[in-house]
Amino acid sequence: MIFNIQEKDGGMYASINGRLDTPTAVTAQQEIAPLLENADKEITLDCSGLEYISSSGLRLFLTIRKEAANKNGKVIITNINEDIKKVFMMTGFFNLFEIR
Repeated sequence: MIFNIQEKDGGMYASINGRLDTPTAVTAQQEIAPLLENADKEITLDCSGLEYISSSGLRLFLTIRKEAANKNGKVIITNINEDIKKVFMMTGFFNLFEIR
């Protein structure tokens, strides 16, 4: 399981663990269903356990962001490591999300 999702303080909290790449993206796409269903709330994506992200993983982040924008929700990303931060900076994702 890549996404461990729970309701927390009226919003949704997801800790992301391991590698978010092409092989895991299919499973992860199914796992994020609760986040998409509750995209009208504040969604926190805790990346402290995220080791690697590929373009497939970035697409999942974009899917969550798009659904939240459609439902007037909010996506916050926390605890990204330096490698993930570099990927976010190179792809322009750093400016698309609120990162804490």
